[in-house]
Amino acid sequence: MRVRTSIAAAAVLAAGLTLTACQNDDKAAGGDGTGSTASSTASARDGGATPSATAKGTGSGAPSATGSDGSAKGGDGTIAACTARTTKAAFVAAAQHATRSKPATGTVKITNTSAKPCTIVGATTLVAKDDQGKSSPIETDNSAAGTDAVDVAPGATATASVGYTDLNFEGTESARQTCRVQASKVEIALPKDVGRTVKVTDGKGSAAIFNVCGKDVKFGAFRA
Repeated sequence: MRVRTSIAAAAVLAAGLTLTACQNDDKAAGGDGTGSTASSTASARDGGATPSATAKGTGSGAPSATGSDGSAKGGDGTIAACTARTTKAAFVAAAQHATRSKPATGTVKITNTSAKPCTIVGATTLVAKDDQGKSSPIETDNSAAGTDAVDVAPGATATASVGYTDLNFEGTESARQTCRVQASKVEIALPKDVGRTVKVTDGKGSAAIFNVCGKDVKFGAFRA
């Protein structure tokens, strides 16, 4: 009986020593369930990226492109060209007559009527035909003035000046305002787009005449 009791006591003691050793090993290796979490936390604190990190506001890790006014652009950062379908065109004749040293100044207006921004890039053309067909049409574009891209926000208007002479300085006093081209309408064509005919108006929107003496018509660059 004493022999059996001694053997049993020795077995219990050995089991206790083994359990203590295993617990010590688990603590050293994070076996209390905190080892892997602590390692991940330390990695993130030290600048390591976590597997689920993506760019803010997207699900793909790449930020979406936007325009300077916050409008959404295409994936390549471009926006659609302004066309006759997405804009309204207008031509305003000069409010003051030309002088020998200073031309009269009209204005081409392009208003974005769509819900998205568009851009004008390239040469815009302007054609004015004499109402009576007594002279050849005046044709010009703004390629010499500069045709860099101009973005037009929804509802906004881009403008370009048109310099011309509306008086005949070589004629008699009574014929000073009789020019070879007197047009009540002009045709405006945006770059790589169809032309559309618009009425010539004054600054108040009333009907006016694009009265052009001479061939020197200067179409300026657009400004938003």
